[in-house]
Amino acid sequence: MRMWMRRWMAGLCIGLLILLSPGSGRALGQGRPVLRVRVVHVPVLIFAPLYVAIERGYFTAQGMDVELISTPGGASSFAVLASGRAEAVVGGLGAALFNAAARGLDFKVVGPGHLERPPDSTPLVVSRKAFDSGEIRAVRDLRGKRVSVNVIGSATEFWLNAALLKGGLTMSDVKLVEVNFPDVPAALANGAIAAGMLGEPLATLAEDRGQISRLSDDFINGVQVTAVYFGGEFMRRHPREAVGFLVAWLRACRDLSGDAFRRDAITRIVEKYTGVPADVVKRARPPFYEPNGTINVNDYTRLQDYFRKRGLLTYNHPLPPAAYIDTSFMRRALALAGPFTPAR
Repeated sequence: MRMWMRRWMAGLCIGLLILLSPGSGRALGQGRPVLRVRVVHVPVLIFAPLYVAIERGYFTAQGMDVELISTPGGASSFAVLASGRAEAVVGGLGAALFNAAARGLDFKVVGPGHLERPPDSTPLVVSRKAFDSGEIRAVRDLRGKRVSVNVIGSATEFWLNAALLKGGLTMSDVKLVEVNFPDVPAALANGAIAAGMLGEPLATLAEDRGQISRLSDDFINGVQVTAVYFGGEFMRRHPREAVGFLVAWLRACRDLSGDAFRRDAITRIVEKYTGVPADVVKRARPPFYEPNGTINVNDYTRLQDYFRKRGLLTYNHPLPPAAYIDTSFMRRALALAGPFTPAR
């Protein structure tokens, strides 16, 4: 009996040593590895699938513990990704994407982020005072004035260009400056800028506070301007989790279909990650998500052409989509998740 007990105790100790050894990646009581995945994002409404997937345990179900890293966006996101300080980025399709790909940085676009339809969820706004006084009542009134985007060379700049064109101006008619989204209302109030792009739900919050008026919110209709990116090391070393990440992303995108942004369960999640009250989120202009993970390559080509004409690209010849897009992980994720069927 004592011999059996000694053997049992020895086996238990060996098992615990294996479970607790450095690099094992296993947590006690669990039967599969738990991988920490660091994700770069900007805490605004359009990245809601990320927050929903965390809160509803979709990443956990795929064996991942997701840690969020906030940046202003643009080149800073790729700097974090390329340095190995993050495994994934959810962010805009700006000049930084194309320049990073041209330099051979180790990453790929693996899935779409969001798209916008009128009324757009990233409107061009002005101060309420300037609007009510008649100083700025239309886009054409911005000629010669300072107008902001969160990052120059970002997808937000592409939106601003579309808004200006619709209002009869071009980018050369305004003075472009950078202002982070949360700082836009204050910059408008103190005269640092005359107008700025402002993402939801911050736009509705500022509207409620009497700080801003929407000058234009019908300039984009269906263009994919954000994406999910993976670092090369993550894709090569953890292909199962890379697919699992996108399975979780698809589940969250589907949860956000229809009138999801009017539901308490969703708005509370968005409030937690953006700091904007749930009742404001309900009234914000919602973004839209591709429930089957389809990437619209034509939109990427259109964006690359825009940034080349703006002189923001560091290379001469257009990059083919294969230089920066890898759809293989999304195809495998879709095979696991199955095609989306809208609720009736």
